[in-house]
Amino acid sequence: MNFHVRAGQAADGPYAVTIDPERAGWGYSSLRVLELPPGGHHSFATGDSEWIVLPLSGGCTVMTDGGPAGGGEAFELAGREGVFSGVTDFAYVPRDAQVQIASAAGGRFALTGARCARRLPARYGPASSVPVELRGTGNCSRQVNNFGAADAFECDKLIAVEVLTPGGNWSSYPPHKHDECRPGEESELEEIYYFEIEPAHGTEGVGYQRVTPSGHGRGTDVLAEVRSGDAVLIPDGWHGPSIAAPGHTMYYLNVMAGPGDERQWLICDHPDHAWIRGTWPDQPVDPRLPLYEAPSGDAR
Repeated sequence: MNFHVRAGQAADGPYAVTIDPERAGWGYSSLRVLELPPGGHHSFATGDSEWIVLPLSGGCTVMTDGGPAGGGEAFELAGREGVFSGVTDFAYVPRDAQVQIASAAGGRFALTGARCARRLPARYGPASSVPVELRGTGNCSRQVNNFGAADAFECDKLIAVEVLTPGGNWSSYPPHKHDECRPGEESELEEIYYFEIEPAHGTEGVGYQRVTPSGHGRGTDVLAEVRSGDAVLIPDGWHGPSIAAPGHTMYYLNVMAGPGDERQWLICDHPDHAWIRGTWPDQPVDPRLPLYEAPSGDAR
């Protein structure tokens, strides 16, 4: 199994990336990255999964089940210029629905998905409601946009967040895992990391992702040089650090889901590195953060 999926390796039709449970060899988590030209549109059936449509660049209209005329919903997403420019609004679409995404100006849209049992209502998520968290300090500082976190937005199984790491910093650190179900301590979650690296001085930039075996599951072991459009699949194992090269901000989109009855993100730090958290109170947060904050009101 190749856990490092390079840009283009998982392309399929209008999707620059398509990772589903069958490809990953697991039970729940999915990611698609849809690219639409100006005036473009795309329809798909959600099947047995719930999805969040998240603009990476550009805006779009998301319509379920034919829109209001057909008894469905329609949402206008203002979107954003790019992942390094601001928080975006988003749309949740339920399982067992027909969805159309259309974009007058074109753009790129992440579809974060998870197999689920409950059919929740379709909803709009305003950018102003996205909690922006600064996590860590010093060269472990990073920004987390918790648009689909377990305590921020209701889904049945899906958990999804964005992380921005300034150049030279380490995130997903200390290494942690969530590959066992231990009530109150750790939740079992499959995870996808999707990367974009901010260009600088005419170069595209790189980052690095490490995953080491935890003694559970498949024994996942990855040391990947990642570039924009790459993904790393993490069915199990200690994951981290995610390293941003100096001069290049690293973005990654995390998609998680698992078999637990309760939707929660409970992690266990690697025992050899957990001590690093104790150094954070003695250091300031990287002054480059936040790169941006959520807008103060609904932009629709």
